[in-house]
Amino acid sequence: MSNLSPDFHHHDWQQIKKETSFDGFFKVSTLTLKHRLFRGGWSQEILRERFDRGPAVGVLMHDPIRDKIVLTQQFRVGAIEEVSPWVFEVVAGMIEKGETPESVAIREAKEESGADIQALTPICQYLVSPGGTDEKMHMFYTQVDADTIEGIHGLDSEAEDIKIHKIPTQEAFACVRDGRINNAATVIALQWLELQMIKGTL
Repeated sequence: MSNLSPDFHHHDWQQIKKETSFDGFFKVSTLTLKHRLFRGGWSQEILRERFDRGPAVGVLMHDPIRDKIVLTQQFRVGAIEEVSPWVFEVVAGMIEKGETPESVAIREAKEESGADIQALTPICQYLVSPGGTDEKMHMFYTQVDADTIEGIHGLDSEAEDIKIHKIPTQEAFACVRDGRINNAATVIALQWLELQMIKGTL
């Protein structure tokens, strides 16, 4: 079995300077840094912009009794070049200072779908795009009664307009394969669920 572990750790890089390049709806930092090299020694000083988004949570809501997946659909500016910028997603939201991933999962499920969830099963944690952003997703699975979840949701203060969709579980898996579901959090969560079902562990 491979013992996969990083060659370097946090003390093997140095931040020389950090500046805020943009501070609006999101924040962008410009970092001057250097790091150790695999061949030995240190890199030259390098300049990198980083999209500072921070930690986030995603929650896959599944009704195993009715064999349904509950997804949200909303407009996403990052998808405006796609066939449709209205994206099918798991419930998700950002973690603010002092919050836990679990508390945010419960809050976002209520805000985006009206669902009152309690039991959360961790799926994984992953870096969204470490080449350019610090965003880290904490993914969870929860079981729900799909019949109690419907309608339009979201906070007016955040300009949210979120529609609930309930689809058969196997259709959700097919949507991943044919590209109708094409955002990372939802793809990862659904592939995890499909694997659990194949293994018979859920």
